[in-house]
Amino acid sequence: MKAAVFHKPGDISVDNVPDPAILDPRDVILKVTATAICGSDLHILSGAVPQKEELIMGHEFMGIVEEVGSEIKNLKKGDRVVVPFPIACGKCFFCTHEASPACENSNFKHYGPNGDMMDQKGGALFGYTDLYGGYSGGQAEYVRVPYADISPRVIPDHLSDEQALFLTDIFPTGWSSIDWADLKGGETVAIFGSGPVGLMAQKAAWLNGAGRVIAIDPLDYRLDKAKAVNKVETLNPHKVDVINAIREMTDGRGADVCIDAVGFEPERNLMDKVKATINFEKGSIKVLEMCFEAVRRMGTVSIMGVYGSPYDNFPLFRIFDKGITIKQGQAPVLNYIDKLISLVSENKVVLDDIITHTIPLTEAEYGYKIFNEKEDDCVKVVLKP
Repeated sequence: MKAAVFHKPGDISVDNVPDPAILDPRDVILKVTATAICGSDLHILSGAVPQKEELIMGHEFMGIVEEVGSEIKNLKKGDRVVVPFPIACGKCFFCTHEASPACENSNFKHYGPNGDMMDQKGGALFGYTDLYGGYSGGQAEYVRVPYADISPRVIPDHLSDEQALFLTDIFPTGWSSIDWADLKGGETVAIFGSGPVGLMAQKAAWLNGAGRVIAIDPLDYRLDKAKAVNKVETLNPHKVDVINAIREMTDGRGADVCIDAVGFEPERNLMDKVKATINFEKGSIKVLEMCFEAVRRMGTVSIMGVYGSPYDNFPLFRIFDKGITIKQGQAPVLNYIDKLISLVSENKVVLDDIITHTIPLTEAEYGYKIFNEKEDDCVKVVLKP
């Protein structure tokens, strides 16, 4: 089969690789019909998230069940399913306490309580390095799905692949960021980053009763997309002082909720890069620092962007003084997916309006290039095997 394979930083190509096989009675083999490139994939491409061995990429995918293991009773050949990106056994302490991204059994080589940089991670993820289980991802013609009696969800026939695909990751991730903030109605939500996750968080904010949604991004074409599909207000940090602007928009208080949908590889200047090198840091927490400044006292900051190292000068003083509530981590997709499928099925939310490029899987290298280098106004790339 063909698959997008990571070889080394900066090198992803579409190769011929062996077809996957059933390895456990709880496995299924999926014929992939749609998959996508995620911003998190770019962290592997850049080398910021380390991976030594070759790896089939991709944790956003869906498809048709091709083969089922002997213990699979809830799925059959021919079912069209979407697959959440965290791999969960369904039986351990965390899986039975609505914390499936911390599954104790899926990441048996590198699981542990510490959460270290290079070991003792949480549960496994598809196509996301050996540290997170080393499972082959879904940017391929076929993929093995372990614990398939737990996570995959059958998709209603009336939904296209494009309408359903983002139930794998970015919509549940955006939804988590808002759900964690426990909106009561009428809040001002400021979302830093208008990439795919930021756009989904904007949708989730409106659905959960936000009174005002503000999108912040340094790229005008992404702000234009946010305005077009989500009808939000926008701020470009190259054109305005974002912190002052948000305070002026909220009677001097700051936003009720701020969401970091960027992570540790934001747009950076030379001094940011020098500082990171001196302090042995990966990337920067500049977006997170902006969230802590822009949020009101006793407000909430949700961190959906990835962070991969300790950071010097972490502003704990500001967090304490303002009484900020912080929530972060991998989205517990299984907590939300059935509700979110219903929202999409009932036309209460549109997800496929963020797609800017749909290309064959064989052109994945090009897809990675335009997404990574922000060419051709690329917001979201869908690959079709």
